[in-house]
Amino acid sequence: MRITMIGTGYVGLVTGACLAELGHTVACLDIDESKISELDESRVPIFEPGLDGMIRRNVERGKLRFSTKYRSTIPESDAVFIAVGTPSSDTGEADLTHVEASVRMMAPYLTEATTVVMKSTVPVGTNGDVARQLARLRPDIPITIGSNPEFLRQGNAVDDFMHPDRIVIGADDERSRRTIHQIYNPLIQMGVPVVSTNLETAELIKYSSNAFLATKLSFINEMADLCEQTGASIADVALGMGLDSRISSRFLAAGPGFGGSCFPKDTQALLHTTQVHGAPSRLLAAAVDVNRNRVRWMADKITNAIGGTVVGKRIAVLGLTFKANTDDLRESPALHIIRDLVGRGASVVAYDPRGMERARSLLPSIDYAKNASSAIDGAAALVIATEWPEFSTFDLNEVRERLAAPVVIDLRNLYEPADAAAAGLRYHSIGRPPA
Repeated sequence: MRITMIGTGYVGLVTGACLAELGHTVACLDIDESKISELDESRVPIFEPGLDGMIRRNVERGKLRFSTKYRSTIPESDAVFIAVGTPSSDTGEADLTHVEASVRMMAPYLTEATTVVMKSTVPVGTNGDVARQLARLRPDIPITIGSNPEFLRQGNAVDDFMHPDRIVIGADDERSRRTIHQIYNPLIQMGVPVVSTNLETAELIKYSSNAFLATKLSFINEMADLCEQTGASIADVALGMGLDSRISSRFLAAGPGFGGSCFPKDTQALLHTTQVHGAPSRLLAAAVDVNRNRVRWMADKITNAIGGTVVGKRIAVLGLTFKANTDDLRESPALHIIRDLVGRGASVVAYDPRGMERARSLLPSIDYAKNASSAIDGAAALVIATEWPEFSTFDLNEVRERLAAPVVIDLRNLYEPADAAAAGLRYHSIGRPPA
């Protein structure tokens, strides 16, 4: 099929490249001319394992191209996907400015053969609003709309798309349902389950999924705090819980809190929706509150480990991105923790394999190291804030020699307390008793 993907951000670019990989002819559309120029020169603006090779391959095959012109892509499309950002507003409500602008700009070029597909994460009822907006803008033709929410994990997005847990198709008419089904037919033929439902349910499946995972993370972090007060081990608690098939082990890793482009904004947006519709969620509100306070607790933990004050002390922080295998810094716990430490008087030197270029404008007052070893040299403490694989393979004896004081605060539980103690380190982790 011929598909236009509006938006070349994280979701749009990954989805467009993967649909081309499935054999469709895809045009990725964006009004940001500099971004399109980068893509035309085979420079991918985000880091995602496997994405750059997939883009190059499908551009060479003639299956993928990039454009800034609605008039040159929309009229020839069987389906137009909206994959633009829906950030949080000041009230926590999803900001639909980009969605609304995309609808206005595409409307003049739509044909009656085109199905509009919402890929952006939008509050329940948005697809119905878009359908009514399109009906006002183009009363001359029947336009159908479907919902197809994404479930991509950053750092694993290409594999998540090509081997999904499920495909959700929301539609109130048979043509939209059939079009989206046909687009994903190569995956459906491989046995991927399909959830076919109405527009409102599809919208809510996306928000409910992210909110549940966020709640799971907040819960295990609270249990980690309890473990630290009782001598229990959160690693074994999570193991014992995760072996229960009703719970599963995924998203039971205690740490500094959740961040990224999805969980923070989607939990806030769903909270706003529950309040607007008179069905407030006290459980989700508590999960959001736990995560918000987590950053301050992590900064307190670091301060206490160093001796009660960080004033004038050089602290090495390894990891800036909100998780490994991405260059995304949005709502990263590491950034919030660093700002808190700097506010308390610390001198911070940071290193991240992928996130430093983006971080410099966000954290201009700290130092940046060329590698992990130079960050550690002479520091009063080492903080591991992101679970990059290279941070889990250090020679702990060498770490002890490089540090000015033998203090390690591991917010990702990458090492065993006994191994750290054997190397002469005062090792602090999350929810585990010291050796």
